Amino acid sequence: MASNNQTTQITEDSTNDLFQRYDALSVDDKLALLYYIYEAMGGSITPAAPEAADPELAEPLIKALYDLSEEDQLEAMRSVARGEHSDISERYGALSANNQLLVWYGWAEAMGKQIVDMPSDYEAEGDVSKILSDIKGMEFQSQISLLREAATQMGFTSVTAPPPLSETGITNSL
Repeated sequence: MASNNQTTQITEDSTNDLFQRYDALSVDDKLALLYYIYEAMGGSITPAAPEAADPELAEPLIKALYDLSEEDQLEAMRSVARGEHSDISERYGALSANNQLLVWYGWAEAMGKQIVDMPSDYEAEGDVSKILSDIKGMEFQSQISLLREAATQMGFTSVTAPPPLSETGITNSL
């Protein structure tokens, strides 16, 4: 389920524009940006909806990468980011948006320990630094909306998304 450029979590044009810039990045740049976001702001992102995320659902998927080789770990994360049909991507796609955010947080926290670290020779192809700076400058709720949208655009699922907020005027509860 690759991104269809139709966001469902974002209501502000400026946030949507920033999401579109994020969405245009390569898969590796998306992964790097998520890592940088969680490194910079992870402490405030995870508790954003403490009652809505269920660690018992997210933790097995976080730990599923631990037993893979570093190359397979990276490929599994790429598979999720691309929305490809794979075991990890399908398991990820079945989670709620808040649990998906928790998975990325767990993977970012484990990088360099149980999960492959950022390559020392990584150089962003897109404007990863500029997007990260712009995200840091956003209001907290806009940051969460953007990250939730990024999370829900990843993973494989055969379930169709509900109509966007702009069409229904109704938002999902946390």
